[in-house]
Amino acid sequence: MLHWKKLDQKERKERIQRALEENVNFSKDISLGYPASKLDGKVFYDDAPFLKEAPTLQTYVANPNHIGCHTLGTSEKAFKGTQQIEREVLDVIAVDIFKAVPNSYDGYISPGGTEANIQAIWMYRNYFMNQKGAQLHEIAIVASEDTHYSIAKGSNVLMLDWIKVPVSFHQREIDANALEQLLIDAKNKGKKYFITVSNMGTTMFGSVDDPEVYCALYEKHHLEYKLHIDGAYGGFVYPFSNPLSTLNFSNPKISSITIDAHKMLQSPYGTGIFICRKGLIENVLTKEAEYVEGMDLTLCGSRSGSNAVAVWMILFAYGPHGWFEKVSVLQMRTQFLCNELDQLNIPYFREPFMNIVTLEAKNIDHALAERFDLVPQQHNSDNQWYKIVLMDHVEVEHLTTFIAQLKATMHVEKGITA
Repeated sequence: MLHWKKLDQKERKERIQRALEENVNFSKDISLGYPASKLDGKVFYDDAPFLKEAPTLQTYVANPNHIGCHTLGTSEKAFKGTQQIEREVLDVIAVDIFKAVPNSYDGYISPGGTEANIQAIWMYRNYFMNQKGAQLHEIAIVASEDTHYSIAKGSNVLMLDWIKVPVSFHQREIDANALEQLLIDAKNKGKKYFITVSNMGTTMFGSVDDPEVYCALYEKHHLEYKLHIDGAYGGFVYPFSNPLSTLNFSNPKISSITIDAHKMLQSPYGTGIFICRKGLIENVLTKEAEYVEGMDLTLCGSRSGSNAVAVWMILFAYGPHGWFEKVSVLQMRTQFLCNELDQLNIPYFREPFMNIVTLEAKNIDHALAERFDLVPQQHNSDNQWYKIVLMDHVEVEHLTTFIAQLKATMHVEKGITA
């Protein structure tokens, strides 16, 4: 690992305090021109004793604004200390986890994965229009029916058609034959440029797409495309459970990746991460933001620097080996659940390198699903699946309780049938 290592509590605290000292201190410095300040002092006490040992909370009170993209050009100098913390986070994720060459990427910590996915679509739409002379009606989004709903939002906001690709019911794999026919139809209707979202851990199933299915067909039919990986859920699992994965920047066909830190990493909500190769993000420059020092290249504009600090604290508390160990434990718990379901002959879907198990709804009593807060695919009578997510708080004891009650419902059903 080039950038990622484990730091003890004292080292982490000292690093964040140095960063905050490099920022403007609105409690002490004379700063007349910034439309920003620390959190309201009547409510959030910056001299509270407990803050001395809580660097993340100190950053929330200091309230740094990380507007802009700090991997490209200059940025607001008032917050240079915590901006460097954000760059350190991005180095770990882009270089150490997703195998980018150092200094070959741009990115930022967004207010969530939905925005990060829309940022990718926006960037590619503008790329095709700016660099290829594309018309809006010539561009389409391509993604599977299991794709996160943020893609539907992006389609709506950016006024682009979404070509929704069917997947197999039990294996959740892209239907290559259906995809090819959809691309042929789209080409015949004037579509020339394709923004593709390939999943690294879908929300409902944890399924992982093979992006080569898309790429092979684009190349067969001589179609121009850009490939984005939505790893919002799987980004902090799949690279560790499947170290041979090529869903990273070592694959030259992949141009951008989204990861959420507020899922597996357990950072505060509002910490999505967007990373792309150099030479792309400039296509979404907002030239009208003239009062902003540097370039505003993000959808959100102003955003909290404290989220970057929270992610940094988690990453450097674990280090790469500690994080691998955590993912491995979750994989073992997931396998334990699958083994129990196998013994009961209950069918399920599980991507082998992920920690989501999805069961067909017809085999699960509705009251049992509600008792254990299983998430349905659809909140109506047409629901076909329930999912179990093996997060850090889901322990083997919880799973054995669920299995015992599942067995009990099965016995009741057998008794009624007899």
